[in-house]
Amino acid sequence: MRIASFNLQRLRLRDGRLSGARDGDTPETGGPALARRDRALSAQVIRDLDADLVVLQEVFDQATLDHFHDKLLLPLGLPAYRHRSCLPGNDGSGYDLALLARRAPLEVVSNAALRPADLGLHAPEGTAADLPIFRRDCLRVELPGLTLFAVHFKAPYPDPDTAFRIRALEAEATRRLIARRFADPDSAMWLILGDLNDPWQAAGPPATAPIRPPFSVDLLERLAPAERWTRHDPWSNSYGRPDAMLASPALARACPAVRPEIHRQGLGREATRAPIHLSGTGQHRPHASDHAALLVDLPGL
Repeated sequence: MRIASFNLQRLRLRDGRLSGARDGDTPETGGPALARRDRALSAQVIRDLDADLVVLQEVFDQATLDHFHDKLLLPLGLPAYRHRSCLPGNDGSGYDLALLARRAPLEVVSNAALRPADLGLHAPEGTAADLPIFRRDCLRVELPGLTLFAVHFKAPYPDPDTAFRIRALEAEATRRLIARRFADPDSAMWLILGDLNDPWQAAGPPATAPIRPPFSVDLLERLAPAERWTRHDPWSNSYGRPDAMLASPALARACPAVRPEIHRQGLGREATRAPIHLSGTGQHRPHASDHAALLVDLPGL
């Protein structure tokens, strides 16, 4: 099974048109033509992935997902993703986790409603005890022989210290959800994937340490260090890896030769470390997203 993860950078349907790949929930700078070019590139990245299942971050709602699929993906000749979901999460701007699948998952479960007390946790200092744990969601996706935990954790702003504590809570909650699902997480088959949002240059252990090794195996560590980056910040010209695929020890043992692919062809040309760029990408925009897409091919599933 080919499984992918891709942050689409604020995909939203407005008045029958998709917004461009641009932060900020505002009308498009550059107008509809630039937005169309962005989203055509987003669709081309997904076409190139040719994944059986794609976990998406930053999709506004089900109508947005369906429009993107029907109007941009299908015309590229991609086999239809007949099973699509974008469940409401907790993002204040309305951008949620979404799923494209060619085979119907056995189950897709939202954990957006969970509060800290539901998992025996405490709210971080400076936050209300009754706020949901996840700032978006943690989707549990059941497949034959594999369980996915799709996440998009709190970004490290506006207050990095508070954001760190929130992200640490999200990571610990994800770990407890895995422990709740499996009596022995080490021997179970699961994969955490999505945007962990750990800062690029942080010192010390990351907020997401509870779900990182040794609890899991970081599949991106199977790549050469210089090849692990998944995002470029044009303002600081820095490269980081907020996106992740964390496999259970059992899954990693079952697939010892599997190495993820990082598809960077939709990034702007300012990301000069990217080996190739899709035709039509600009210096900054048009681009498919400010994130690369991750892909892993898991044999036997």
